Amino acid sequence: MRSRTLFPITLGAALLASAAVQAKTYPEAEKATLELSRQAIALRSVRGEGNETPKVAELFRDALIEGGWDPKDIEIVPHEDTAYLIATWRGSDPSLGPVVVSAHMDVVEAKPEDWERDPFTPVVENGYLYGRGASDTKFDAVLAMEAMIELRRQGFQPKRSLVIALSGDEETTMDTSKLIAERLRDARIVLNVDGASGTLSEETGKPLYWSWQGGEKTYIDYKIEITNPGGHSSMPRPDNAIVQMSQVLDRIGHYNFKPELNDITREYWIEASKLEPDAELAAAMKAFVADPDDAAALRVLRANPSMVGRIGTTCVPTLISGGHAQNALPQNVTANINCRIFPGHSRTEIMAELEKVAAEPAATFSDVTGDDSVMAPASPMDPEFVKAVRKAVTAAWGPVPIIPMQSSGASDSMWYRALGVPSYGASATMLKESDEFAHGLNEREPLVNIRPGIVYYLSLYRDLAGK
Repeated sequence: MRSRTLFPITLGAALLASAAVQAKTYPEAEKATLELSRQAIALRSVRGEGNETPKVAELFRDALIEGGWDPKDIEIVPHEDTAYLIATWRGSDPSLGPVVVSAHMDVVEAKPEDWERDPFTPVVENGYLYGRGASDTKFDAVLAMEAMIELRRQGFQPKRSLVIALSGDEETTMDTSKLIAERLRDARIVLNVDGASGTLSEETGKPLYWSWQGGEKTYIDYKIEITNPGGHSSMPRPDNAIVQMSQVLDRIGHYNFKPELNDITREYWIEASKLEPDAELAAAMKAFVADPDDAAALRVLRANPSMVGRIGTTCVPTLISGGHAQNALPQNVTANINCRIFPGHSRTEIMAELEKVAAEPAATFSDVTGDDSVMAPASPMDPEFVKAVRKAVTAAWGPVPIIPMQSSGASDSMWYRALGVPSYGASATMLKESDEFAHGLNEREPLVNIRPGIVYYLSLYRDLAGK
């Protein structure tokens, strides 16, 4: 009852902040975005027993049918304990590849006893929507969907089909992500709206910059194993498996892979350096673009945790296990090395490099990643996309610096890119860094995103699907 009471006051106050940028309002879409987001958050779409992701798909299907979609153009496909949804707004030219809007309906686990508010009871308070999935990524999915419903309400007829593709296990196995990408491999472009793309000032709440994601590093796990005969601890031997493994991990921990640039990261370093307030860091960013092997620049960038992952491939030890008794020499020691591989390198290539760095004949390496990750090239710097997002962001938020980026994490985009389909992280939402609680406690989304978000998507859909 409390959240219902706050609804008209909080939503209105939040939307006022964007009024100076975009006077036009979309009352039906704005109200529906908040209401549908709340309904989706209330469904516990967590992998395992009681997974309600299929119910989220049904909720979205019903909203799309009410918004004008033919039920025959909406598919909900069950898969194990989850499901995925594909909804098509058919364009006038079926020979053209569709524009796909990608997001996911599942969320990570949340324990109510750890939260200030129940994670699956949405609360609107002080200009924020609280609940698991508020920022990752039910709100973003609903915002993109309601903007498309609004576009249909306005009588727009796309030339290219517009497809909403919502996976059901992005946070875990990504099985449905792979299935969707395979089905939509004829897409012209994918807009992945998973998570915020813009950053708001902590002091003023105004936009600082907006970024689009055109590539991501590949997640890989390697297992290292060293096996020895063992023996009594009173008779030490030189080839102690724990000692050998510690030396291997020390060498890997201190190793730096070759620094690299591609079209997206080069543009990132150039544009980000213009906004960097730290003079030393800004100078290092510029120097790195001029010469990726600049030792002084690399020292500065590698000392910064937020920058080191952007330079090239990184590999770090994350798990270790070994020994079987306090008074026995270890017979077996294993360790896990987690790598984030810069686009353009194979997992076998990186494993071979690690074996060389380890310099330990007794160590055996194996790739234990499984099927949850795939090597994928970066998407191209597509001029049509870049022009369309610049226009959309400006319409929504005013003149804001726009920075392309490459992510060190994983998203559904990699499955499309692996098939040669250009995919871009291009969410409409903006967040303060202090409001970033995805996967964490008390996840929340500022409602100031609703009105400019609708403006953004209306512009983007028209430009990309209307040609």
